[in-house]
Amino acid sequence: MISIGALWLPILLSAVFVFVASSIIHMFLGYHWGDLRAPAQQDAILDAMRGLNVQPGDYAMPKPDSMKQFRTPEFKAKMQRGPMLLMTVSKGDMTMGKSLGQWFVYLLVVGTFCAYIAGRELNAGAHYLSVFRLVGFSAFMAYSMALPQAAIWYRRNWRMTLVTMFDGLVFGMLTGGTFGWLWPH
Repeated sequence: MISIGALWLPILLSAVFVFVASSIIHMFLGYHWGDLRAPAQQDAILDAMRGLNVQPGDYAMPKPDSMKQFRTPEFKAKMQRGPMLLMTVSKGDMTMGKSLGQWFVYLLVVGTFCAYIAGRELNAGAHYLSVFRLVGFSAFMAYSMALPQAAIWYRRNWRMTLVTMFDGLVFGMLTGGTFGWLWPH
């Protein structure tokens, strides 16, 4: 058994490597650019929403007040009439500093959880491939396996979900490789 404290360097470096890789993916490779679409009349929609003073939050429309209302013919007619809307409303500018800081903290948390799992299952001197497989798969699960839930329940774009899961595979491999490289002997 290896303590999390003994794995601080792979936790930190894997977070740095994943941070850099995610920056390259989003800033230079461009395959995420088409993840979200905007309707042709986005300015009119935004103007209308400003006039309604919709507060920041997550919304679903139409949304019944209860399961009883969900089963009514009136609500079913609303659903049939469409459209159905799932949206997140936020205000303010889209500054990257706060989001990047939160992302890096999240990477450290994933690395720490992976260190905990591997530290309980592997001994000092474990073979690189054993460390890579266990940590890489644990990190992949952390980065990717919750994403299909949003596609299933909230109708997020499946292409975006699968591409983001691919990113999670890359991040998992970087994390596993870093831990395998720096595993205590």
